[in-house]
Amino acid sequence: MESIIAPAHYSLLGIPLVLLAIAIPLVGIALWVYIMAKRVAPLVRARADERFDNIPKRILMVVKIWLLQWRQPRYMMAGVLHIIIFFGFLSLALRSSMLVFIGVAPNFALPGLGEHQIGGMIYNVIKDYAGTFVFFACMIASVRRGIFRPERYEVPERFGKNHNAEAVFVLMIISTLMLSESMYESSAVAAAAITTGETHFLAPGTLAWFFRNVFMDTPVEKLQAIHVATYFIHDFTFFFFLCFLPLGKHFHVITSIFNVFFMRLRRGNIKPPVYGLTDEEIENLDSIGVKKLDDFTWKHILDFYTCADCGRCADQCPAATVGRPLIPRFITIRGRDAIFKHYPLSGDITSCDNVIGDVFEADEIWSCTTCGACEEECPLGIEYIDKMVDMRRGLVDNGEVPQTLQKPLQQLSKKGNAWGKGPKKRADWIKIFDDEPVKILDGETTADTLFFVDSISSYDDRMQKITQATVRILRKAGIDFGILGKEEKDSGNEVLRFGEELLFRALREHNIEMIKKSGVKRIVTADPHAFNALKNDYPDLDIPVEHISQVVARSIKTGALKLKPAEDASKVYTYHDPCYLGRHNGVYDAPRDAINSIPQVRTSEMMRSKDRSFCCSGGGLMLFYEPEEEERMGALRVKMAAKAGASVIVTACPFCMVNMEDAIKVTNMEDRMEAIDFVELIEQHLA
Repeated sequence: MESIIAPAHYSLLGIPLVLLAIAIPLVGIALWVYIMAKRVAPLVRARADERFDNIPKRILMVVKIWLLQWRQPRYMMAGVLHIIIFFGFLSLALRSSMLVFIGVAPNFALPGLGEHQIGGMIYNVIKDYAGTFVFFACMIASVRRGIFRPERYEVPERFGKNHNAEAVFVLMIISTLMLSESMYESSAVAAAAITTGETHFLAPGTLAWFFRNVFMDTPVEKLQAIHVATYFIHDFTFFFFLCFLPLGKHFHVITSIFNVFFMRLRRGNIKPPVYGLTDEEIENLDSIGVKKLDDFTWKHILDFYTCADCGRCADQCPAATVGRPLIPRFITIRGRDAIFKHYPLSGDITSCDNVIGDVFEADEIWSCTTCGACEEECPLGIEYIDKMVDMRRGLVDNGEVPQTLQKPLQQLSKKGNAWGKGPKKRADWIKIFDDEPVKILDGETTADTLFFVDSISSYDDRMQKITQATVRILRKAGIDFGILGKEEKDSGNEVLRFGEELLFRALREHNIEMIKKSGVKRIVTADPHAFNALKNDYPDLDIPVEHISQVVARSIKTGALKLKPAEDASKVYTYHDPCYLGRHNGVYDAPRDAINSIPQVRTSEMMRSKDRSFCCSGGGLMLFYEPEEEERMGALRVKMAAKAGASVIVTACPFCMVNMEDAIKVTNMEDRMEAIDFVELIEQHLA
């Protein structure tokens, strides 16, 4: 294609344009390095975070979540468009990089990708189709963002303006890159065909193929101008885009691969207030939690940078759904805005000493149920729960605790439970078994298995029935078990997530001592919150922990438990996944397998189930909190069950049971909906 002058050899008004081809990347790279240095500054000043463990698994997560875009299709339309743009952009990044060098050396090509080499010819076909797909995907995405946008893209007035204009602007930049590259190539091909009759293959149906056909009737002089102009348009746009990315929400184009690499690998646990400190050192800290902007860890700031403003977290967040002040998406966006404000591109770094008040509101932070729906949905590995807990730690450390939560915390500190009842009454529920007493593991009496009851199931009259049903099932399955009785204290799952770090550590230390003293080999609980705490927040326990649903499912398979046919064939059961059993610990199949083992049972699934289950509002001491909301989460969940055609909601969590039974009353559905716990259902059908 020598019939047209390459940009590297072209002069305008006597000035060699190769100088411009050198200047654009030099200025662009220098400016990008400067901006990135400013963006890295808050990461360097932030608190430490331990994210360099298990490198092979982290690489696997990058391949799965980032490269293969694993979570994108959960929102099908937006996901498919993003996948097309993502893979197309990856394919064309190589071409854009080569074009930078072609502006200086016209025949430049990476090894194996020369114009007449097999690799080069294959790549040209791939990148031409990729560019075409990306262009049309950008057009569709622009319409979705600018005109027919989903509700999750909207921004409440209190959070300022939306980012739709920025999103459309970036889509136009990407489209410009696709068009300019296609026109640059097709103008040269058309000129060669006109002047020498030389033909070059262009993939049919692509933008390059289309423009080549259009240009076939264009004078060579105009093709020369188009060729040079589109080269420099592409070159300038490429480096403009590179420098624009760190200025807003599209920073995720750069940071997402790192954020996914450093994303949490474990679920259910909470980061310590400060990494690398002993319990004694943490107790002696002058300040606990996040109070200043610099108190966040570098991973949390990387989260702020990485938000794509897609709204998926908010769309799945139960707090946002029922109208609480919290919308997770704006925790990240306002965090990023605060970083940009206090670490400006020019001028001095300024401090932000009151994160709660200056950046976020306390009501937002207390509204979170720690259900994990936001983290499960985020396609870029952004974390919220640790940030919420860290900010709650700061509020608690400052004595800024909601009034309705002050008394439960005092009772937990004094009596080891939020209900304020004495330790001697913790095992009163076993009196029903006087004919065959339940073992109390006091060091002399031993058992193979500890049944850890936890507070709500020990003291609440309704939940005691679940506890008693669990005892009958364990006995029927032939399991040797006992309880700690008055020596058991609250597991602390809610205490930790509420932000009362020191109280949690005291509860944990006591429970570990009593559990080890009992000599048990494993632990079973019917409370997912206790299950989560013992499994994920007690690192020194080193004893396997199971939820009762796992024990039941296994016992049914081995024949230790046999079930009789469903008592009422007219009832339709739907299983509600508790957050701390499902999302936080991945237990989805065991309870369903057990329920479906009941002969002739009729079941249905709610639209939001398994990892998209809708929180009942029971997490993080929420049973005692009175948030501002438009509708109860439990009420909304009951309506979901009715929509699924169910007449019975099966829970596997005492907190869920409290909220579901209340919700059925609030929604006036007592005549057509009931709630039952998993163990109660299984006990009813024991053969």
